[in-house]
Amino acid sequence: MSSNLDQLYRQVIMDHYKNPRNKGVIEDNALTINMNNPTCGDRIQLTLKVEDGKIESAKFDGEGCSISLASASMMTQAVKGLPVEDAVKLAKIFYDMMLGNDYDDESYDLGDIEALSGVSKFPARIKCATLAWKAMEQGVGKDEEEEE
Repeated sequence: MSSNLDQLYRQVIMDHYKNPRNKGVIEDNALTINMNNPTCGDRIQLTLKVEDGKIESAKFDGEGCSISLASASMMTQAVKGLPVEDAVKLAKIFYDMMLGNDYDDESYDLGDIEALSGVSKFPARIKCATLAWKAMEQGVGKDEEEEE
């Protein structure tokens, strides 16, 4: 990756960290998922509003490193409005990107999420980047269980 692209990606990550999108808590009848990464102290509370198999809203709160909180900001933007099935597919694409595997970047517009692709070079930071995504998967899994 060129140094200009690295610099741009760093700027995107820092923008999401300093100006997080969807920070806060959904109060009314929302799924709440608390997760933490004991390795580096990241802690996140994700709230999701899922209706008719679609993520209507997603917000997060918590503390952590820039990668963890930027990833949470990006994830909440990306999944809002998606059917649960598509959000889970997007998480799989994100995990592949984090592991440095080939990933499908044509099915979904990854937008700012692609700025996190460089994290794959730092294995210790992968858990930081995936924390919010794992919380989302756990939350939509809970929602499906409650509907059965």
